[in-house]
Amino acid sequence: MFEENGPSTLPPVPSQSQTTPKLEGLLNKNMRIRMTDGRTLVGLFLCTDRDCNVILGSAQEFLKSTDTFSQGEPRVLGLAMIPGHHIVSIEVESDSLENT
Repeated sequence: MFEENGPSTLPPVPSQSQTTPKLEGLLNKNMRIRMTDGRTLVGLFLCTDRDCNVILGSAQEFLKSTDTFSQGEPRVLGLAMIPGHHIVSIEVESDSLENT
């Protein structure tokens, strides 16, 4: 049996009404996604799903982790789908956010 030991220590899960506007605000913004295998993909955020898979448009692949969007020799991918379980981190280019 489970015993109640006071309030739950888990953070509350945001409702869909809270997350949808935030995600919509990120549409067509430049994103940098670092993956578990060390690759970094940079491109326009087009969509995601409930499994946290992400679709990037005009994507470029960087083999080594970089601190800025423009360093390294990129490989042009075009449209790319990144499985959610391979995503380590997601960053949004600050210039893209300031324009909104």
